[in-house]
Amino acid sequence: MHFSQEFLALAVSKGVLRFGEFKTKAGRLSPYFFNSALFDDGESFAQLSSYYAQAIRHSGIEVDTLFGPAYKGIPLVAGTAIQLAAQGVNLPFCFNRKEAKDHGEGGTLVGAPLKGRVLVLDDVISAGTSVRESVEIIRANGAELAGVVIAIDRMERGTGEKSAVQEVRESFGVPVIAVATLDDLMRFISDSPQLADKFEAVQRYRDTYGVS
Repeated sequence: MHFSQEFLALAVSKGVLRFGEFKTKAGRLSPYFFNSALFDDGESFAQLSSYYAQAIRHSGIEVDTLFGPAYKGIPLVAGTAIQLAAQGVNLPFCFNRKEAKDHGEGGTLVGAPLKGRVLVLDDVISAGTSVRESVEIIRANGAELAGVVIAIDRMERGTGEKSAVQEVRESFGVPVIAVATLDDLMRFISDSPQLADKFEAVQRYRDTYGVS
């Protein structure tokens, strides 16, 4: 079983991925909802981090440093660094704080220096704002963006014809790696007898808002 399907099975079992009718920030009625904050115990978070690590290794991207934007990216970057090391790839990691510290070392970065090719880890890309902020921090430190890793790519249009993920790819000319995409989700639903009745609603949503 591919790691994306294992990840989706974990997400369903933890209630991170739910099906029904949910209003998105854009005011759309989505047939599914993904809330990564519910990976909230040691076992499921270790598994989540392991899937991030597998997605990074599978992508073949050359990386020197891992970066986790505050706040969701902080546990993700630490967990993923641990899992990568367990899989034989030891990388330095770094994260930022939202508030500049005025005592001790000061500054907003914690961890390893940001240098070389930096991979940003986040849970989703909804508007790309977090990625833009991360890129500013990375460039200010003389490093370059290597790519972005997220848990799920909803593959749906933003305000224009493109998805937020496509816009990030084009704006920065880097890959965006998703542990699972909407394609993976549809495959997962169609292979699962318990979820077979959800397929049509997700397909309809994709036909309406999906990107090609």
